[in-house]
Amino acid sequence: MWLRLMLALALAACVSGCLSIQPTQPPIPDEPARSLPFKGRLAEGERDELPPMVAASLSDDSPVTFSYREELGHEHHTVPLWISAFNPLTYFGAPTGSTAVTAFAQLAIRRGETILADYAAQARVSADYGLTYGTTNLDLDRAALAEVRRKIDDDLARDSVRLAQRNAASSR
Repeated sequence: MWLRLMLALALAACVSGCLSIQPTQPPIPDEPARSLPFKGRLAEGERDELPPMVAASLSDDSPVTFSYREELGHEHHTVPLWISAFNPLTYFGAPTGSTAVTAFAQLAIRRGETILADYAAQARVSADYGLTYGTTNLDLDRAALAEVRRKIDDDLARDSVRLAQRNAASSR
């Protein structure tokens, strides 16, 4: 009797793993990154972490500076073992926990002592996991960071005319 039950549970776990839905990755843009109406140099931050619009506008000899930083926060929730072990749905693909990543990014654009713009963005990405499926923290980190970079890029695109005007006015 126990052997049949264990075999049925093992089969159910295998089948539920095949049927489970995996989280989708964010789409990769096909178009080249637009640039700002001026060039700037990176004063703070890492080149490989910049939003695409800022990365496309880098120059080593510009009076305009970019300061960029990102932070990640992680949350983790697990269904207690005594609940999931005795819940038959666990073996058919029910989640046994969830992981969430919150990304925060801030970009400051300056010309000398004049602040041309200051942007901040936040994004939260989460995914459930079970006995036979789940996603890695690294994948969630990448998705959250891609989202905050996209948000800052969108803000920069909306403000590009105003940024060009403020840069021109501060150069006088």
